[in-house]
Amino acid sequence: MTTGIGLARAYHDDVVRPLLQAWRPGLRYAAARLGSGSDVLGLDDETSRDHDWGLRLTLLVDEPDVAALDAHLEATLPAEHAGLPVRFATTWEPVVRHRVEVATPRGFAASRLGLDPTTDLDAAGWLGLTGQSVLEVTAGAVFHDGPGELTAIRERLRWYPDDVWLHVLAAEWARVGQELPFVGRTGVRGDDAGSRVLAARIAGSLLRLGLLLERRWPPYPKWLGTAFAGTPSAAAAGAHLDRALAATTWRERDAALGDACDALHERQRDVGLPALVGRATEPFFDRPSRGLRALPELLRDAAGDAVRGLPAAVEQWVDAVDVLTDGRRRVALLTPR
Repeated sequence: MTTGIGLARAYHDDVVRPLLQAWRPGLRYAAARLGSGSDVLGLDDETSRDHDWGLRLTLLVDEPDVAALDAHLEATLPAEHAGLPVRFATTWEPVVRHRVEVATPRGFAASRLGLDPTTDLDAAGWLGLTGQSVLEVTAGAVFHDGPGELTAIRERLRWYPDDVWLHVLAAEWARVGQELPFVGRTGVRGDDAGSRVLAARIAGSLLRLGLLLERRWPPYPKWLGTAFAGTPSAAAAGAHLDRALAATTWRERDAALGDACDALHERQRDVGLPALVGRATEPFFDRPSRGLRALPELLRDAAGDAVRGLPAAVEQWVDAVDVLTDGRRRVALLTPR
């Protein structure tokens, strides 16, 4: 199967680049497949083609050229290429038109992130990003970057500053610790459905935690497990998470989640981050279930004063999709009033 990235590359090389060269020789531009879509993450398959699929491309140019280039492409692009229509409607814009997104490098990135990535981001700015928003700028393939601005933006977004990284790790461990003992508590009361739901929530946090330990931006939930698979964190904790999700008793769930926590704690130690002496988990008071030791506090202390008192990353405390996919709303949540 031709992947979306392969299709976009051929579309640029065979169709769009010759049009640009004829329109304005020497034009400063970047061409890439960025933004939304499973193909940007390299994860598209045949199912991906049932909506919003086709000849999509991102062209980044200087501000004075944006509107003129968009109009030129609408007027000169052919009706189809490689057997696919060039102009089609999408779920977010039900209008038949070409799907070459034309913007400035800064404007495109800001449309995904909700802030200007060409300036120095403060800690609150970093915490307003979601992994998916960053991946929509950094994960796709770049076919040409004459000015180098897109490459510079992607490099700036490579990963959190160290203190913010520790802060986000502390927040994810805290999420785990807040609910881990309840897997057993609900089970003891005969609430197996509640125990299963809690186990699944905790497993999702541990998947994100594993990606954070590997310095990988977590994608949105559809691809979270796929992104986690194959990482060193998955090798350490994946089997325990599988056991937790497949367990038929709360005791099995509790034990497997505790083992996953301990394995990721050891991975944290292996990558050179602060870790406790011994295991991450311990008995929760006198109850027959596991609880988390003071791992969040250890990481918060290591992160230091610059991030102390700040909220967690926005996707660690907001789960409304309409907010998480809107950069302006995310930034507004973290802006002092």
